[in-house]
Amino acid sequence: MEKSFCEIGRVLDVMGLSQEYGAKVFKGSDRFLENESEPVDSPAARHLAELAMQYTPESPLYVIAIGAISNVASAILMQPEIARRIVIVWLGGNAHHWPHNREFNAYQDVAAMRIVFGCGARFVQLPAMGVVSAFTISGVELEKYLKGHNRLCDYLLETVFHEMEDPEHIGLWTRIIWDVTAVAWLLDEGFMLARPVSAPIPQYDNTYAFDRSRHTMTCVFQVNRDSIYRDLFRKLTQD
Repeated sequence: MEKSFCEIGRVLDVMGLSQEYGAKVFKGSDRFLENESEPVDSPAARHLAELAMQYTPESPLYVIAIGAISNVASAILMQPEIARRIVIVWLGGNAHHWPHNREFNAYQDVAAMRIVFGCGARFVQLPAMGVVSAFTISGVELEKYLKGHNRLCDYLLETVFHEMEDPEHIGLWTRIIWDVTAVAWLLDEGFMLARPVSAPIPQYDNTYAFDRSRHTMTCVFQVNRDSIYRDLFRKLTQD
């Protein structure tokens, strides 16, 4: 959490937006949920619970989650009423047909995942392996479309190249820019294909259980890689 919190500050600084938005960044959970009844108290969870209560089922708050789902689950436990007032868009878990659900954002935080999948909130899942894993891009493409446009583009480019400084990646490599897709779902329905499904039940052995009588959620099954990247690069490089 601390690394993510600090990185948000660095990005805002690079963009020259620290004074405008810095106070709107809240620290999240410092640990995963230990069970399905006790929230992890944090400024982010408390703020989300309070903010969501200002919305209604008819005009809900859209909550984009791009990591472990601890903060959202904790907010729901703190204020269960918000489940009716939010739409959760989460990048996490693997595709429902995948042989396991041992995904970085899911397997560490199964209790939180079970809360979100079971609370009845309107919910959109962007599965990692089997769906968003197709959202790859090469170093050559990143350099071509980002290098030299502005401070933010150069910072993002340098960050990715630094992460790929490993003998395994020398030469040709691609990287999945996972988190972009969750925002893309909210921007344009044409960026991906999704379908309604009965909400599965995340299990503590890193699998899903299925029950067709469960409430319905939305599951993305295909991302339009080229369209999303075109839109992303256009917005990053515009003056």
